[in-house]
Amino acid sequence: MALRQKPVIIGVKYLIAVVLIVFAVVPFLWIIATSFNAAKSLLGASIIPNVLTFNNYLDLLTNENLTFGRWMMNSFKIASIAVTIIVSLTCLSAYALSRFRFSGKRGVLMGIMILNIFPGILAMVAIYVLMQQIGYYFPPLGLNTHGGLICVYVAGSMSINVLMVKSYIDSISIELDESAIIEGASHFQVFWEIIFPVIRPMVVTVAILAFMTTYGDFIIANLLLKGNDVTVMVGVFQFTQERFDTNWGIVTAATILAALPALVLFFISQRFIITGMTMGAVKE
Repeated sequence: MALRQKPVIIGVKYLIAVVLIVFAVVPFLWIIATSFNAAKSLLGASIIPNVLTFNNYLDLLTNENLTFGRWMMNSFKIASIAVTIIVSLTCLSAYALSRFRFSGKRGVLMGIMILNIFPGILAMVAIYVLMQQIGYYFPPLGLNTHGGLICVYVAGSMSINVLMVKSYIDSISIELDESAIIEGASHFQVFWEIIFPVIRPMVVTVAILAFMTTYGDFIIANLLLKGNDVTVMVGVFQFTQERFDTNWGIVTAATILAALPALVLFFISQRFIITGMTMGAVKE
């Protein structure tokens, strides 16, 4: 009886897989088709356009009401600065938690793990109020500033990244540190010349994931930034809200161009991401 049911079970699994693939791929193909379609609505487009046109992309890049290039530059600037700070603080913090003994170390690790339990969406109100209060005393890091948004990204990414890099450093023999210190090396020299070359795959993984997260973020950026000096995700959203007759051809073209950097980075670096994760898991 079990043998007779096996083909049925396999067929159901394949059916579920096909449904999930269609559910994920069709909207993406529809967006691409709409960006090359002369129709200005999503419903008027088809997956295979009758006539391919690049007018939507030209309108996006030449429209005076759309500062798309500025939005892209803002996204790259914020993501690059945030990733640089995240990687630097993560590596130094993970090294300190892995190699140094100090009072309160266990409490710090417990606090980091507890922070990972709660989703970041629960802190939206608190983040907004906090940045508003900071802006009263130090405007460059308050609301509607890139500096404030970068600080939020850095604080939100530190906990899980520190734990990952710390677990990687824990797997490296401490005798290497002790031998270098006996030879007269400082702790920073030990970190930079011995530890860092070993954890480089994990550092690259952290940097890539942090860049894609900060570059593609919409919720926090939309909460903290207003006006024209926004990121590309927020700018495209604001464009859809400012007009009653939204030109979805331009919106989909902007969506495609905004997603390209993250897609290219992912396909180029997926080998490094997998290597970093697996080496961190099995290294002895």
